[in-house]
Amino acid sequence: MIALVTGANRGIGRAIAEQLAASGNTVLVSGRDLARCAEVAAEIGPRAHPLALDVTDQSTVDAAADLIGQRFGHLDVLVNNAGISGQLGVLPSGAGLADVAAVFDTNVFGVIRVTNAMLPLLLRSSAGRIVNVSSSVGSLTRMSDQAHYLAGMPAMASYPAAKSALNSLTIQYAKELRGTPILVNAADPGLCDTDFTRPLGLTVDRTAAQGAAIAVHLATLPADGPTGTLSGDDGPVPW
Repeated sequence: MIALVTGANRGIGRAIAEQLAASGNTVLVSGRDLARCAEVAAEIGPRAHPLALDVTDQSTVDAAADLIGQRFGHLDVLVNNAGISGQLGVLPSGAGLADVAAVFDTNVFGVIRVTNAMLPLLLRSSAGRIVNVSSSVGSLTRMSDQAHYLAGMPAMASYPAAKSALNSLTIQYAKELRGTPILVNAADPGLCDTDFTRPLGLTVDRTAAQGAAIAVHLATLPADGPTGTLSGDDGPVPW
């Protein structure tokens, strides 16, 4: 199986790449810094290969798709993991549009760029899988349920809204690809101890490897697996 993981040079993305490679799959460790991706691929082992890919730069996305096509001929798994948080703790009324746009450019538009470029390769697979790494902060149900802890999370205009948009986008791709072998799902890895969360000053016991497990599960679903879902370790997450 050939798998591409975006933003795979650290955190949950790296853990996803490690677990897929450990299961015997060929994994493309992609990111903006090719040298760093090469270091990570070498540390993962011979089944991992570095790939330059900036989800905000269409030319690098197209070049990556061309390279995969020439070298492997197809793609079995796409894990859209690359993401940024933007300015945390800024209320919607104080949000800068440039910051919000940057978050959406990576977390939403980047997924569209990469997915559309890789789709012809995925359609050549007998069991294509697309996994969008999302978050329960994008769950409108949980964010608006006063009994849920996420309702107490400070309001923000960028990251939660982008994840809600990503969840919706996941459904739209799943709808388009029904009738093909491709299953499209979103993964909620939960709060993990990574470079992404440490600036929040929270004490998090959950590891990146634990967070990666749900994405790996969705990336290796059987043919009769679900599509168009948002899932965490405990099962479906409400929209």
